[in-house]
Amino acid sequence: MGESFDSFRYISYLRLRWRQIAASAAVAVALAFAISLAMPARYTAMARIVIQPPVGADVRTATAVSPIYLESLKTYEEFAESDSLFQAAVQRFQFSGGPIETLKRRVLKVAIVRNTRILEISAKLADARKAQALAKFLADATVELSRASSLEGDQELVAGLEQQERDIRANLQQTDATWSEAISREPTAGLEAAIEESASQASTLEDQIHSQEVEVAGLEDRMKAGDAGGEMGKEVSNARARTAELRRQLSDLNVQMAAREKVLGTRHAHHDQLAADRQAAQTALAAIEGRLREARSERGSRGERLQVIDPGIVPERPSSPNTPLNVALALLAGLALPILFFTLQLSFQQRVSWEPGVYRTAVRTRYE
Repeated sequence: MGESFDSFRYISYLRLRWRQIAASAAVAVALAFAISLAMPARYTAMARIVIQPPVGADVRTATAVSPIYLESLKTYEEFAESDSLFQAAVQRFQFSGGPIETLKRRVLKVAIVRNTRILEISAKLADARKAQALAKFLADATVELSRASSLEGDQELVAGLEQQERDIRANLQQTDATWSEAISREPTAGLEAAIEESASQASTLEDQIHSQEVEVAGLEDRMKAGDAGGEMGKEVSNARARTAELRRQLSDLNVQMAAREKVLGTRHAHHDQLAADRQAAQTALAAIEGRLREARSERGSRGERLQVIDPGIVPERPSSPNTPLNVALALLAGLALPILFFTLQLSFQQRVSWEPGVYRTAVRTRYE
């Protein structure tokens, strides 16, 4: 088997080769420094937008920042990262660098700051002033695009409510016309007066019938008392005939009154139904007019409101290349790689060793 690991031997082994390790680190640092100096400087400018809740939102819900709400705010990242908006910026500031998708990935970065309603838009270009102008342009355009989108949605809502208002108003006009026509075509005052007159006539007939019945009863009593005669019988017969005629007239009058009352009831029911429909249409019109006034007054303020709180400044130092970081990484790599190489070399030497006249390996077969 190979020799066990000896830390002292390992450190001594590396100390004997410190010049190679130092040379590797020096070369890596020099290359990183030279490459960093050769790379073109690029400046990063940043603009910030605050996403405020809608105007009519409850204060308690407006101040609450839930994960679901924060996730919904990522919609505005898509506004700022839209290809059409970036293409407009490219045409405005006249910079190029390949396909627009590649250029956008290299130049633009948009993100919501964690657990906040702050949208950050950063632009990285070789020209510091142009980078700041690009970030500000994208921030302003994002705010305007959001406002236009919210306004367009409100315009569609208002247009829908206006169409409903026109339909309900037309329905109310038709209901009013039907109600007016029914009032003029189906009068009730004349029927009510006729029914009252018929009721008065019926009362008079009933009184007359009662009088005739009393008269007939008196005549019959007289006949039973012995005051009989042809004249008396004729009077009884005539009184009974008049009573029958009065009853017939009362019956006809009651039938006529029932018919008129039926017609009057039908007309009243029809008028009441039309009046209820008219009242319902008026109520619906008042409700839709209230909603329409509210929608018009809240036009453009239903969604979140975006406001540029920091248009950014012209950066004074380049964000790339980061020379100190590149040199530090190169130094780390220049030290780690040779140390790793010498470590592997020492391990191999421990597994393969020499004896006088005999080559011995750590791996033996069972045939030895």
